[in-house]
Amino acid sequence: MKLADKFTWLRGFLAPVFFLVYFIPIWTGYFGAVSVLVMIPLLVFAELTDYFDGYFARKRNEVSNFGKLFDPFCDVILNVTVFFCLTLSGYIPAFALLLIVYREFVINFVRLMAAQQGVAIGARKGGKTKTVSYIITCFYTLLLESCRRFGFDLPPFTKNIVIVLSVICVMLAYISLADYLFSFRQVVFTKKGDGGNK
Repeated sequence: MKLADKFTWLRGFLAPVFFLVYFIPIWTGYFGAVSVLVMIPLLVFAELTDYFDGYFARKRNEVSNFGKLFDPFCDVILNVTVFFCLTLSGYIPAFALLLIVYREFVINFVRLMAAQQGVAIGARKGGKTKTVSYIITCFYTLLLESCRRFGFDLPPFTKNIVIVLSVICVMLAYISLADYLFSFRQVVFTKKGDGGNK
C-alpha cells in the first residue's frame, strides 16, 4: 500500500476512535477531563493526515484515481462522525447534520457515476472550502464541549455561534455540490455509449 493511502486509511480508522473517546465519559460518568486531553489532539492529528496524504502523494508521485476517491471518502467519515457527536450533545442542529449527510451521499453517488465513465473526481476548491468550514465548526464546538467537561460555564451566545457556523457549513456544502454537478455534468448525466449527445 502506498504511503499516501496509509495516511488516508488512518484518518478513516481514527473516526470511530474519536467517537469512543468522546462518548466514554458520557456513558460512564468518568474521564471527562481526560477525554479532552485525548480527543482534541486526536482530531488535530486526524485532520493533519489529510495534509500528509496529499503531500506524500505529490512528493512520491503516488497520485492515483483510488486516492482521489478514497481521500474525500475518509474526510466525510471523519467529519460526519464529529458532527454526529456534537449533534447528540445538543450543539449542532439536527437539520444541519441531516442536510450535510444528504449532500455527502449525493456527491459520493456522483463520484460513482463518474467512475463508471472512467473519470475520477478529485477535490475541487469549493469542496476544500466546505471542508475548512467543517473543521472550523467542529473545533469551535469541541472547544465549548471541552470547557463544559472542565466545569466552565459559558454564556449562551457561544452556542448560538455554533448554529451560525452550522448554517454556513450547509450553505458551502450545497454550493460546492452545485459546482461539482455543473463541472462534471457531461460525465454524470451522460450514459456510457451515448457519445456525449445528451
